[in-house]
Amino acid sequence: MRIAIVSAPAARREIPDYISALAKGMQSMGHRVDIINAWTEDGMRLPGYEYIAVVSEPQSIFSGRISEKITKILGAGSSLVGKKSAAFIKKAGFCSNRALANLMKAMEKEGMYINWSDILFNPPHAEAMGKYIGA
Repeated sequence: MRIAIVSAPAARREIPDYISALAKGMQSMGHRVDIINAWTEDGMRLPGYEYIAVVSEPQSIFSGRISEKITKILGAGSSLVGKKSAAFIKKAGFCSNRALANLMKAMEKEGMYINWSDILFNPPHAEAMGKYIGA
């Protein structure tokens, strides 16, 4: 299965290690995985994937807000209605559950079908979660 991981870390930096671990877990199950950085790419390629995993971080330790780049990249990819997807938030601070709910609302607004969601604690946990995608 072709899977896109849309990464939107709180800071504009390289792809974090937990996202690489998530991709490694998916690849170990035989999936073809591409990581799309929301800060540097647009969402025009998203309709070509069979499954989309969106990974973000809360903007601060006391905020449940997610990056505005998530809504922009999902809005740019037309025809995401009914697309199977997963929502993941990196555990950071006290409002990770609220951030996950906000991420899921943004994805559902675009018509995506979310069949998996979780909070990622560390890279080994992310790799384990990646093995469940598409199974």
